[in-house]
This record gives sequence, C-alpha cells and structure tokens, in this order.
Amino acid sequence: MKLLTVSDTVMPTLENAANLRRRYSDVDLVVSCGDLPVAYLEYITTILNVPMVYVRGNHDESYEESPPGGINLHQKIFTYEGISFVGLEGSIKYNRGKIQYTQRQMNGMVRGMCLKMRLHKFQTGFYPDILVTHSPPWGIHDADDVPHRGFKGLLTFMQRYKPRYMFHGHVHTWDRRKTVVTDYEETTIMNINPYTIIEIEPRKKQ
Repeated sequence: MKLLTVSDTVMPTLENAANLRRRYSDVDLVVSCGDLPVAYLEYITTILNVPMVYVRGNHDESYEESPPGGINLHQKIFTYEGISFVGLEGSIKYNRGKIQYTQRQMNGMVRGMCLKMRLHKFQTGFYPDILVTHSPPWGIHDADDVPHRGFKGLLTFMQRYKPRYMFHGHVHTWDRRKTVVTDYEETTIMNINPYTIIEIEPRKKQ
C-alpha cells in the first residue's frame, strides 16, 4: 500500500491537480497528522479519489463544526486493505486550546486504549500497524520549547503495542539537518511534515 502522509504545512505542489495526478496517481490512502485546512485535505483526496484517515492537530478546532471527509482516528482503530491504523490527536498543553493535553491526560488516553488494542490483537493476531499522532513522543523529534515537547505516553504506547510505524507532524523540518526517522523499540518513528510518501506491506497472518 502506498500512503501520502501530510501535516502542518500547505504545499503548493499538492495544490496542483496536474502534479497530483502525475506523481501520486498510485497512492492508496491519504494520512493527515493534523494542522491542515479542511479544504486542502479534501482537494487532495478528491483529485486522487482516495480515502483519508486523520488526527487533529492543536490548531484544528474548526474540525468540530466542519470536519474533513475521512476517518478521525483519535482513540480508534481502522483497517484499510490489510493495514491497521490507530490515532491519538493533539499537542502538549501550552495555552487554553481545546486540542491540547497534559502528560497525565495523554497517559490516560493511552491506558484507555487497552481493551480496544487487545480485542484487535485477539481478532487479527496483531496490534495495529501504524500509530498516527500530531505530536512527537517525548525526547524523539520534539523540541525544547513548551509547545513542541513530546508526550511520554506515546513512548508507553510503543513499548506496549509495538506498532510497525509511528507517523507524526507538529515539529517543522525546514532544517534538513534535523533527524526525521528514528527507531524506538520495534517502531520506526517518522516526522512526515510537510508530506512524505510511504509504502507498506500488509503483515502475513501467522
């Protein structure tokens, strides 16, 4: 499966219909890691004629009234063409924004996923393949300023459920010296901002 992952930054190259069709006509699914306008996401998915999964970023409060077409992954598991996704939205709390959480709140959301995760493994033999978040995990791809610190609970999630990949945005990557791919336990963590193409094969049943 070929995924087009996007977050945070509107890219003119993805607003060009001819370019989208020429370069990304073989994409199977769009994955948004948040902080993008609804119109931008719906334009991409309409031109490519593919479905989308997403989590909200800390600036996506407008989604409450007008959500983009697609599957909101927050605290949900969704399987498409043999690949399973699970999501956790938002950033660390740094002001009064609605899609911001304390470390304790994120820890609680991770604990709250336990039954869903175990049921999924019971039914399929595996925990979900891909964790989709807006924020990075604590100490991996995050920054020193408070708004861009990562969540400790995401480390716990990966330790317990060992997804194959974690996709996140939130931290901009204009400085090409920044590390954007890191292995942690059994998970490959990727900062996909502003967009990245990823190919992944479904797991073979045991």
